[in-house]
Amino acid sequence: MHIHPRQAFLSHMAQTSPNPMAIHITRASGNYLYDASGKKYLDLIAGISVCNVGHQHPKVVEAVQKQAAEFMHVMVYGETVQTPQSNYACALVSKLPENLDCCYFVNSGGEAIDGAMKLAKRVTGKSDFVALTNAYHGSSQGPLSLMSNDYYSQAYRPLLPSVHFVDQNDIEKLNSIPWSRVAAVVVEVIQAERGVQPCDVPFLQALRQKCDEHCALLVFDEIQTGFGRTGSLFAFQHVGVVPDVLVLGKALGGGMPMGGFITSKPLMSQLSYNPILGHITTFGGHPVVCAAGEAAFDVLLSEISMDDVLKKGELFKKGLKHPMVKNIHGKGLMLAVELDSFELVQNCIQKMLERGLFSDWFLYAPNCLRLAPPLTITEEEIQWACEVIVEVFKEMCE
Repeated sequence: MHIHPRQAFLSHMAQTSPNPMAIHITRASGNYLYDASGKKYLDLIAGISVCNVGHQHPKVVEAVQKQAAEFMHVMVYGETVQTPQSNYACALVSKLPENLDCCYFVNSGGEAIDGAMKLAKRVTGKSDFVALTNAYHGSSQGPLSLMSNDYYSQAYRPLLPSVHFVDQNDIEKLNSIPWSRVAAVVVEVIQAERGVQPCDVPFLQALRQKCDEHCALLVFDEIQTGFGRTGSLFAFQHVGVVPDVLVLGKALGGGMPMGGFITSKPLMSQLSYNPILGHITTFGGHPVVCAAGEAAFDVLLSEISMDDVLKKGELFKKGLKHPMVKNIHGKGLMLAVELDSFELVQNCIQKMLERGLFSDWFLYAPNCLRLAPPLTITEEEIQWACEVIVEVFKEMCE
């Protein structure tokens, strides 16, 4: 016997905070979400950079339905040839540098970080990691170990030892790292949860040089920034620095749960022996998920202009002129609107919801409003959203 969905959510679903948003979403389409009362919300966060090609794109839905009718799970990852996996891997590597030619598909971005960390240990024979302060890489124990913020990790210690933290763009600090022990540097090209703060190119170049000099792997976490979010297919293409391992998630599955790490075939092959099954996943690369991901990737390549993504980002910046706005950080359609406090952001989010705008905040920048809509958002929708948000600001100042 079922009880009301909202009551079931509050009584029988694990909660991630004491005060969840708890809007009962019953449908999504294009750039909009719909609640149980039929009210629609312009989605300004795309499931946290997941639904880059919008909700329920017909080509993605068709791909899911077609694959589900043929076969779903048949065997754990890596044992059988499954066309959806192979096709998607080929599509991805065709748009990446030559050294990124081998994909390992998993179920989430955090799981992909775990896999990349294991790969680095296996390839280098070393144990230490370098990570940036105020980075977010996922919530399982491996990614959590790469997070400097004690608020989110102190309750779960001990974590993995020997992680060395460096402030973003602090090139000088790199000289004090014990590089002989470092297996990998794990870094976001743009620190998402810090309020969309990009790494300087010289800093990324310095990381590349240190990794080359000391036989460590450079791992780029593009879980949030990938798939056109910043106005290029992947954010590292803005900076001209190529990683040894690229970690993907969120938009990778086209709205379905998926993560992946991509490296060279010689490096990846080392997970297959000493020990055999050096990394394994049951559902990673699920055929229905891969079909959805490839369909969304094709839509991204064929229907969405990266120049338009950059222009749309500029439209938001131009439209959100108000004294309450201290700054707007970010690139493309990955923006953080900086206000004075978390309380103001929370108040703003609630008033936006009342007016049909769906938004959120950032873990390490709670005084910033998150704007990361589907890349399919129109100029007219951006203009309307900006007008509503500015109205909210004016109301909050009264």
